[in-house]
Amino acid sequence: MDDAPGRCVDHLAIIMDGNGRWATNRGLPRLVGHRRGAEVVRTIVMAAPRLGVKWLTLYAFSTENWNRSTKEILGIMAIFARYIEREADRLAMNGVRMRFIGDRDALEPKLQKLMDGIEARTAHCSLLNLTVAINYGGRDEITRAVKMLTQKLACGALSADQINQESFAACLDTQDLPDPDLVIRTSGEFRTSNFLAWQAAYAEYEFTPTLWPDFTADELEVIISRFGNRIRRFGRVLAG
Repeated sequence: MDDAPGRCVDHLAIIMDGNGRWATNRGLPRLVGHRRGAEVVRTIVMAAPRLGVKWLTLYAFSTENWNRSTKEILGIMAIFARYIEREADRLAMNGVRMRFIGDRDALEPKLQKLMDGIEARTAHCSLLNLTVAINYGGRDEITRAVKMLTQKLACGALSADQINQESFAACLDTQDLPDPDLVIRTSGEFRTSNFLAWQAAYAEYEFTPTLWPDFTADELEVIISRFGNRIRRFGRVLAG
């Protein structure tokens, strides 16, 4: 663990909030805001490697978002599908590996197939690891991990003595990802909204009033620069 100022953000996680409000403020349908938000995703994904980010995790659709109107949910899912179809070539060409976390079972089979396809197509890429959380919730993820551990115990694949933080983390959706260094939430809300509840225990947080459709690579660069001045103690008392 590097606690010295000037440290880079290896893993950046973003709660992309404010699409609907951005559109409503302009007298537009909420889905216009979501479409604009997808364009910003493209901008931030392309800027991240230049800013030293190796892992980028985006909160796109939570387990609680199913409480929105059917029209908005269907529209958001269509935007997801369109993004995957349109960005596959660009991501692969630019060295971006794309993966998804969350419970896929509730998603349409067509969308699941698209997700599987882009994961396979970009599996060899290594410039940036892009992870998109769809139908994801931290509590849901932890509950599913507990079920997996219980099944391992029941079949004898794991003993009670072997249950620790490492074996638990290995059952999470993010088992192949490092913990985030920095979590950004846009739109001026001061909540973590059930995002990476286990993984972000010692992440630094930055809350910006900017709505996601207005978020820019320049603002991201400023935030990452501020992160470089933070001292991360991880519960320790630093000498001196």
